[in-house]
Amino acid sequence: MKGRQDADAVDRAGLRLRLLKQQAEAGDITLLFGDESEALTHPYLARAWAKRGSDLRIEAPGQARKRAMIGAFDFAARKLILSTSETKRSSDFISFLGRLNAIYGAVVQNKPFVLVLDNGPIHTSKASQAALAARPWLTVEWLPKYAPELNDIERAWRDLKRHFLAHQTFTDTDHLDRAIHNAVNDMNVERQPLLCTNLRIAA
Repeated sequence: MKGRQDADAVDRAGLRLRLLKQQAEAGDITLLFGDESEALTHPYLARAWAKRGSDLRIEAPGQARKRAMIGAFDFAARKLILSTSETKRSSDFISFLGRLNAIYGAVVQNKPFVLVLDNGPIHTSKASQAALAARPWLTVEWLPKYAPELNDIERAWRDLKRHFLAHQTFTDTDHLDRAIHNAVNDMNVERQPLLCTNLRIAA
């Protein structure tokens, strides 16, 4: 990836994102990082002990099936918003935009709303571009090519798979789908800062 990057474009994008994050933390904007991923019914293997040279595999019945995940990470709220589907197509992305509108509709009337996206075909198709243009409340911050490290949702995907979905076998895609949504709920709760207000320590 590094060898294919435009270093200047990555540096400029990194600076813009730092400024946007400062604005989001100050409550001046709503900042989301969007992208897609997928999960499998067969086990995702995170860190595990094994003999050197051994093949890290777990036997699982049948053929692995997958579930597409389309999401957005709310930077200030530390929350992953996610929809699942059978495919990762423009129509799925457009449907997810509708969900964002339903969630943030009241908020976007009062402050700018910025969605960070890469240049993947699901985002740049004619249908997706038309859907984005039809939402004047939404400003897209396009990432430079080959720079996934700038997209904060990548860490959320990694955390979801490594800590919440790892080392499990799911009987079918419906079972996997339920597990994904339960895992996202658990992860979002875990990511919230602990509130220490109104606590008293006995003398």
